[in-house]
Amino acid sequence: MLKLPLVLLFTAMTAIFWGVYGILLHQGTERLGHSSIRAFIGVGIAYFLIAVLVPVGVLSSKKEKGFWSLGGTLLSLFAGTVGALGALGVILAVAFKGQPIYVMPIVFGCAPVVNTLVTSWLNKSFSQIKPLFILGLVLVAVGAVGVLINKPAAPAKATAASTETAASTETAASNNKKEEQVARAAINPVAIGLSICLAVVCWGAYGPFLHMGQMKMGGSRLRPFCCVGIAYFIIAVAVPVMILRVAPDDVKLDWGQISNGLMWSIFAGSAGAIGALGIILAFNYGGKPIFVMPLVFGFAPVINTLTSMFVGGSLDKISSYFIGSMLIGIGGAVTVLVFAPKAKPHAAPSSEPKKVELPSTVSAGSTGS
Repeated sequence: MLKLPLVLLFTAMTAIFWGVYGILLHQGTERLGHSSIRAFIGVGIAYFLIAVLVPVGVLSSKKEKGFWSLGGTLLSLFAGTVGALGALGVILAVAFKGQPIYVMPIVFGCAPVVNTLVTSWLNKSFSQIKPLFILGLVLVAVGAVGVLINKPAAPAKATAASTETAASTETAASNNKKEEQVARAAINPVAIGLSICLAVVCWGAYGPFLHMGQMKMGGSRLRPFCCVGIAYFIIAVAVPVMILRVAPDDVKLDWGQISNGLMWSIFAGSAGAIGALGIILAFNYGGKPIFVMPLVFGFAPVINTLTSMFVGGSLDKISSYFIGSMLIGIGGAVTVLVFAPKAKPHAAPSSEPKKVELPSTVSAGSTGS
């Protein structure tokens, strides 16, 4: 049964925690010498602690509704794998010099579309999708993109060149121009595009497959959550550690810097894991991927932007375009909720015994004596 208030509560929980995920991960990446792969390891450690050890401990001490099943386990592991690969896609896009100002809008704008297509394909419910639902998806995507694009820019830092002579200023400008040319030469558009596609496809498929895994486990909450944690540990810890052993990076850090950076990365992973649990709980109370995931992808960027503006002290610089984008996103979210495809009701089993119909005609000989 759909319990909409609880569904919205846990959907909001996911949007909040996934909204602060990027900010925390950025702090960890900076403190780890801008090493994305090391920060990714911290995320995987957090998923292992929160999404594996905690559920295993709870399941071993008391019973929870549902059961283990091969199909549910495989589907939940697959959901966790595509979730981790989606996060890796974003990290790679930025590592290949993609600017977050367009990487994140594309990801958050396109992932709900992929989610809807995958959900409808799995449920064979394309015929139930209404034009107003599509309009709601578009409004959510436009609102998310608008919020990210119209985010107030950080105040420019004063440069040393502003206090020097005109000659030194020209020299600095020339050097900056050369650095920009080198940076542009290092940009790999194909790699950035493929990384963004990886994030969009994987994050779009995450919700539908996680929901299927949960259903095949009898509506269990902790079992699919545990599978997601295992998948994240493999993708975000085991694989990066092997990569660093085979091809070490050039980042030189002391133990203090490593522990500080890992702490922030673990905070980021904890936010991601709690957000994943929020999705499972939303599904548990009747939420469906076709409207839960668009709401998450629509509001997580808003939370991210508002939080980063609060940290940067730029809340007073909010523009009318920013507010308009938020309102568009909210209007789209309401439209998605109202016009989301409804599952076809199953016919209730009848309690009356089946009647056996006799032939309507009998032969003359059978009426005998």
